[in-house]
Order: sequence, then C-alpha cells, then structure tokens
Amino acid sequence: MSIVFASRSVSLCALAISTLAVPALADEAPDQSRIIVTATRAVEEADARVTRTPGGADVVSAREFEDKVAVSLRDALAFSPGVYTQPRFGQEVRISIRGSGLSRGFHMRGLTLLQDGIPINMADDNGDFQELDPQVFQHLEVYRGGNALRLGGSTLGGAINAVTPTGRSAPGAEMRGDGGSFDTLRAKAAFGYADARGDAWAAITADRSDGDRDHGRRRALRFNGNVGLKLNDRVETRFYANAQTIRQKLSGALTEADVLNDPGKGNFVGDQARDIDSIRLQNRTTVALDSGQLAFGAYFNAKSLHHPINTIVDQKSEDRGVFASLDLAGQLGAMPAELTVGTQARFGRGTFRQFVNVGGKPAIGMVPQFPQYPSVQSARAQTINSYGEARIAPLTGLWLIAGGIYTHGERKLDNRRDATRSGEASFNSFSPKFGLLFEPAPAAQFYANYSRSVELPGFIELGQTARDANNVIVPGFTPLDAQRAWTAEIGTRGSWGIARWDVSFYRADIRGELLQYNVQAGVIPASTFNAGRTRHQGIEAGLDLTIAPWATLRQAYQYSDFRFRDDADYGNNRLPVVPRHFYRAELRLGTDRLSVSPSVEWVPQGAWVDYQNSKRVDGYAMLNVTAQAEVKSGITLFLDARNLTKKRAVGDIGAVVLYTGQATFNPVERRAIYGGLRARF
Repeated sequence: MSIVFASRSVSLCALAISTLAVPALADEAPDQSRIIVTATRAVEEADARVTRTPGGADVVSAREFEDKVAVSLRDALAFSPGVYTQPRFGQEVRISIRGSGLSRGFHMRGLTLLQDGIPINMADDNGDFQELDPQVFQHLEVYRGGNALRLGGSTLGGAINAVTPTGRSAPGAEMRGDGGSFDTLRAKAAFGYADARGDAWAAITADRSDGDRDHGRRRALRFNGNVGLKLNDRVETRFYANAQTIRQKLSGALTEADVLNDPGKGNFVGDQARDIDSIRLQNRTTVALDSGQLAFGAYFNAKSLHHPINTIVDQKSEDRGVFASLDLAGQLGAMPAELTVGTQARFGRGTFRQFVNVGGKPAIGMVPQFPQYPSVQSARAQTINSYGEARIAPLTGLWLIAGGIYTHGERKLDNRRDATRSGEASFNSFSPKFGLLFEPAPAAQFYANYSRSVELPGFIELGQTARDANNVIVPGFTPLDAQRAWTAEIGTRGSWGIARWDVSFYRADIRGELLQYNVQAGVIPASTFNAGRTRHQGIEAGLDLTIAPWATLRQAYQYSDFRFRDDADYGNNRLPVVPRHFYRAELRLGTDRLSVSPSVEWVPQGAWVDYQNSKRVDGYAMLNVTAQAEVKSGITLFLDARNLTKKRAVGDIGAVVLYTGQATFNPVERRAIYGGLRARF
C-alpha cells in the first residue's frame, strides 16, 4: 500500500513546521516536578470549569477512546450525553446537539467547533469537522446549548472545544500505528518538550482507507503543533500551527433497499469528492492577575475546497479573527462573586466557483445548455459575539448566574455572472441567560437555566440555487431570517457510591428554524426556509457504575422529541432524522494492564424520514468490542471490533418532504476489525 499526497499539501506542513521552530530554551537542567503540567491535571482543570456551569456540559478525556480507531468525532464523543453522532461515509458524520442542524444532510450547522479555543467554523458559521483529528486530542470540552456562552457560542447546539497537548502536558515521544479492515492504515508521531522558560509539542498523523463502502476512499495528512513561552511569572504566550490535506471520495446516499441488501454500494456518478487543504495559525496570550486572568489573541485560517457533487464546487477562503476574555473572582460585600466578559470577532472572504461536473472534472465552456456556468461568487462575512456573565453566591453552595451574548453578523454575496442574484444581509441579536447552581454536597449539583439562542444563516442557506428563464440552475442570494430559540433546562450531575451521573432535561421553543429539503428533484443543494414554530425537547443522560475494581459500566441515553407546532402544512408532526430513543453502553472488564470492553448501540425505534411522517425506518442494535493489553511499560496493544453481528440498518437520513423511495439513507458501519499499537517514551 502507498500513500500519495499533493505537493502543495506537503508544503503546507513544511510551512507549519517552520513556524514552530523550537526556540533556544534555558540551558539549565529543568526542575521537571515544578514545570510539567500533566494531561490528567489539564482534564481536571477542565472538569472544574464544568462544575461552575449551571447546565449541560462535560469533558471527554482522550483515555476514553484511545483503544478505538478514532477516525471522527463520532468515535470520540460516543459517550458524551446529548451528542448525537451517526456515520455517513468516511470521516463524514452527522453531529447534532439538541437537534442542531437537523435537516442539514451534509457539512455542519448549529454548532460552534473550536480547537484550542479558536473557532474551526468559517466566519459565516458553516464548517467541516473533518479538519479535527481525534488522534491528537488531549481532551474535548462539550458545552450544550446556552452553556457555551463562555466559548462564544450562541447557537442552539452549543460548542465543542478540542484541546491538543502541550510540551508540559505531554512531554516525551509518542508513537501510534493502527489499521485493519478495508485497507485502513493510520500512523501518528508526536513529541513534547518543556523546561522552565517554555515548551513545544508537535504531531504528524497520516490516515488512509478504502472505506466500508464503494467510492469511499480517503487519504489524509495532518500536522498539529504549538510552542509556549513564559515571558515572566505572570505572562505566557503560545503559538499554534495546524495544517491538513484531506482527500475524501463520497459514497453518496442509498435507497433503503440498498442499505438492507447491499450496504457496501457506492455512487460513482460524477466522481463526487470533498478535498480540503487548510492551514490555521493562531496565538493566545494569557496574563495572570491577582484576582483572575486576561487572555487575548488572533488567528488566521486559509482553506481550499475542491468539491465535485452534482456540480464542481471550487472554493478558496480566508478567515481571520481576534478574541479577548477576562475572568475575575472576588467578593461582593460578603458574597463570593465571579465575572467573565469577552468577545470574538471573525472576518472572512472567499471566492466560490461552480462548474458543470463531467466525470468529476469541470466542463468549462463545453456544455452549451448551461450558459451561466461557470458561476463565480465573491463572499464576505463577519460574525462578532460579545458576551458577559456574572456569578454570585448569596448562600453557601448556591450560585446565581446572569449573562448574555450579543451577536452581530453580516453576509454579502456578489454574483459576478448575474448581478441580479447578488445580495447582502445584516443581523443583530441579544441572547440573555439566567441560571442557578446548587451544591448541597461536595459531590452533587443541581442546576437550572433559561437562555435565548440565535443561529445566523450562512452562505449555503443564503446562496441557494434557483432556475432562470431558460430553466438553468443558477446560484444566487436568498434572504432568510435568523433562527431564534428560548431554551429551559434543569438537571443534575455528581457521584455517590458506585454511581456517577449527568442528567439534563431541556425544552427549546424555536421560531424560524432553518429547515432544508429538496422541493424539486435534482435541485441540490436543497432549498432552505424559516419554519414557523417548532419545539425541541428531550433528555440527555449519562450514568457510569463502578461495579467492582475490575468492572465499570458506561451508559449514555438520549430522548429526543422534536416537532412542528401548529404548522399550516405539517400540523404537529415530528421532525425527521433523529430517533426518539438512542442508547449506548460499554462494560469494561479488567485493569489498566489488560481489559476487554463489549459495547452496544441500540435504537429501539427508527426515526422519521419525511416531514409528512409517512415513513419511519426500523430500529437496530449493534455489538462492538474493544480490548487492550499493556505488554511493557508504555507500550500497549489494542483491538477495535465493530458491528460483530453484521447488522444492516439505516444510520443517517437526509430529510425529505414526502418519502417516495428516494435514495436518502446512509447505512450503519459494516463489520470491521482493527488493531494497533501505541507507545510512549
């Protein structure tokens, strides 16, 4: 097997490495016990931030998925309460929290994704989560709904922040190699170093696979690294560089019959693919204050997307931004008080071109019945989120919280081929938040909050397709309103005896939900509209039981009730895509030296396919097993076996108005067995 990458992608990695040339650090022998902050301590600090949040939030340590061939966020977030993840193909998965981006059958919407506190989303809030590589994460921080305010998140779903190691949290060398079914082969090499004046960490990862479906081959090469410098006892600055080249063939959606009878089938028409080259550079400086911390910085993202679908989509974009936050803690009279204020400003521009797709190649000037092609649009966007939150404890163990986030957004599309299809929009919205956090005992918390969220339409929604007088499909500007919601939440988290729990109940009343579906066969991307009133409500639950020193049971359960409210066309119908019940469990038997962990994924009743509620898919149960054995100190072998019973079922759905047998389904993962080795020195 061989791995071939474009030369321009290698140059991106070379550029990233050059920005991380390790400075000449102190010559003296370091006091390692004084300067090294372990990954465990970093996770504990993230957990401490969660315990100050009056709502659904959790931290996922890399240890929780290190025995898996973690290709996507689906593998990393499998047991994060409230995070719904289902496979589409390759690294493409659906990620939804509280029904965010429910009708989007591609890319991502409704979530703020960050790496090391810097947004992955483009300035218009759309994004590709394939740029996040779980192999390099130290931990992930998940803040659901309005609880993402402190990360600058203002959307219904909230925010996910993926944190990479530093030279202090991961000193030494790390090697990892894994592979198995479908010619899958992956590798990782990482190294961290720290002394009294600074630290550095870098990792290179490579990934290739033919995929579990035809026309699903992927290739990826990524670099992640950072350098931290202590300017003095109070000030530290850190520079980050990330570069990736991703080549992903798209298998496409299947009919239900194909899912059940030929789940390995793929679509070769148009040689559809999603190829990404991107680089991110950022800086974050922190200043320790007597009563808190000041943080500020800037970042730059450049991205190239080559995306053959029904047309050839060719995009070049640049995003840049600045951010600042201030955290203070002290006394207000005799009462403990805390204050957080901050802002994130993102500015982006790009050139979006579309061509006729002939076998995966642009047919420039070759197809006379498409006179408007190639389509060329210039796009500009800005999103500025400014937030503040005050917390006060009038009684021991009781915190009252009030805050809000102000969102300003601008979107402009300039259609160079048809000026009448150009347009722009501006949005301004304030989203308040109120909450309380009660801790009757050190290991138990109860919380409640009421918050507003706002989700601005991005270029995919605003630059929809239409048909001109010659019946030719052309892209152009379509004005839409922002999606708005008020969400109420109550819940509890803590531990007692053998149990550790995290349970939230929520209800979101939404106006103008951005729903997307095909209203005319062959028109892709689908049309998007603002619905009237909808409601998303449900339960997000996690329960871990330490049955014995050698037996631990992890469980995650979601109840999702998403529906229209007195809609003129759909009445009180349920919204499609997400099933009402979703359950995962894993029983870990053994110790850190040797363990076996069978797990189950169970959907007792499948989701609706269409808005008319005329078709529902079947449920399923899928059995998986992981195992690990430490053969020598620092060297571990692991096994990851999936779908052992070869279950055939629908995993993800692209919503339609009325189901008439369309190819709109993606199957669950086929049976696969992977194995690997990881080593630390």
